[in-house]
Amino acid sequence: MRVMNLGGLGEIGRNMTVFEFDGKLLIVDCGVLFPEEEHPGVNLILPDFTAIRDRLNDVVAVVLTHGHEDHIGGVPYLLRERSDIPIVGSKLTLAFIEAKLKEHRIKPKLIQVKEGDRRTIGGFDLEFLAVNHSIPDGLAIAIRTAAGMALHTGDFKMDQFPLDRRITDLTGFARLGVEGVDLFLTDSTNAEVPGFMASEKELAPAIDTVFRTAPRRIIVSSFASHIHRIQQVIDAASRYNRKVSFVGRSMIRNMTIAEELGYLNIPKGILVDFKSLQRTDDHKVVLICTGSQGEPMAALSRMANKDHQIRIHEGDTVLMASSLIPGNENAIYGIINNLTKIGANVVHKGNAKVHVSGHASAGELAYCYNIVKPRNVMPVHGEWRHLKANGAIAEATGMDPRDVVIAENGMTVDLRRGRATISGKHQVDLVFVDGDSVGHTTEETLKERMQLAEEGAVTVLALVDADTGTIAEPAEFFTKGFTVKSEDLKKAEEAVEKALANAAAGSRRGPKSEDLEDVIERAVANWMRRFYNRTPAITAIVVDA
Repeated sequence: MRVMNLGGLGEIGRNMTVFEFDGKLLIVDCGVLFPEEEHPGVNLILPDFTAIRDRLNDVVAVVLTHGHEDHIGGVPYLLRERSDIPIVGSKLTLAFIEAKLKEHRIKPKLIQVKEGDRRTIGGFDLEFLAVNHSIPDGLAIAIRTAAGMALHTGDFKMDQFPLDRRITDLTGFARLGVEGVDLFLTDSTNAEVPGFMASEKELAPAIDTVFRTAPRRIIVSSFASHIHRIQQVIDAASRYNRKVSFVGRSMIRNMTIAEELGYLNIPKGILVDFKSLQRTDDHKVVLICTGSQGEPMAALSRMANKDHQIRIHEGDTVLMASSLIPGNENAIYGIINNLTKIGANVVHKGNAKVHVSGHASAGELAYCYNIVKPRNVMPVHGEWRHLKANGAIAEATGMDPRDVVIAENGMTVDLRRGRATISGKHQVDLVFVDGDSVGHTTEETLKERMQLAEEGAVTVLALVDADTGTIAEPAEFFTKGFTVKSEDLKKAEEAVEKALANAAAGSRRGPKSEDLEDVIERAVANWMRRFYNRTPAITAIVVDA
């Protein structure tokens, strides 16, 4: 059996693992990565399907472990390439993905499963086990083949007092361990965090304090799929006689689905539409929106920038009820500062216990290794430091370091005769969704955007004698993003004229216009670097005189 990750290793997001056996492919999860500051204009980042693109007909199914975007967000883009791939998942997960695919006008083939189910799909014998996470209906997957058994945890933790009373099936993990787990793929996100993760119930006092003391409106930001956290907010609103309104398309969609399927309990009369809430006294208002990760187009970010129909006022309380995803810290702290400047009281993980992670910490991972006793371990879902820390935990429980496989995206890991080894590597790139464009934006494009944002741009218009290649009139300069003194532009003109004259002198047939554009761009770039210590994007336009 061969295993390859097309995303999710060395990063938090775009999780996608491909299992290959007997010529068939089984995909576990297909998520997205959210852009950071160095990705201007990018909406989403997808797994790279290149390694399997010419084998999409061999894909027997996509199995989804749970309904978070970093595990399901890439499915619509995969189904654009082959729409009839069966999607396997739990009831809530399939409801979320079906709603998402409807927006993409894709009608999927869905196979609903639950914990305890066992199915054979395309030669893969699949068993599903309950795991606890920050969203209901999470599943771990045991994958049996003639080459051995792999156990993929998905995202999980070992909360012993979950709000939905659905605990991680450690008995099932132990039973599989007795049978023999040849490859254990484990969630690495919190491998650096010692001990055991706190229970979701431990947040209740902090949330209650917010509702008991807030003098005006309460604005709660959360992931649009964080049903457990939103349930706690709704329960607190009910206790303190506040009305609730969901804000944002994804939040409204997901919470409607969760309530319809029975995963979210909303007391009668507490939920109202936003227009009705505008006529309600401030001390009776709760707004639940997206934007806890600083996403520029999400509701909370726009509120903080005063670019939303909902205006934050002095005395409002903003409860940020999610963790900080690595890489988003600057954006999140920027929002906190803007909200504080407006006069809001911002309650977040840094100043109150309003969040617990949905991922197993080091003690829980060690516990799992001890009961599963896998032959080989492959840490997944995490940055490089998380993968290494997870591997170290496995070794601390007695595993041979040779049986701990730390892989990168694109590496193939072969399980043969009970031994897992890295066997090769495919090129796996970041695939950017940029508006309606998928995969056409490149790293070079983003470098140009960053250059434009940080250094500005210069356009040079030069009228050149076509016969001699020398400048006919002084060049014109148009700058964007910075200013240049007019007397300095005279020096820049001289630099262009000198460069053109040198190029003309060294050309027997007379330089082409595209060659002259290169000459001008190099001359202006050198001049800008020397005299302004800048490296703007430079465009030269040559017009024949």
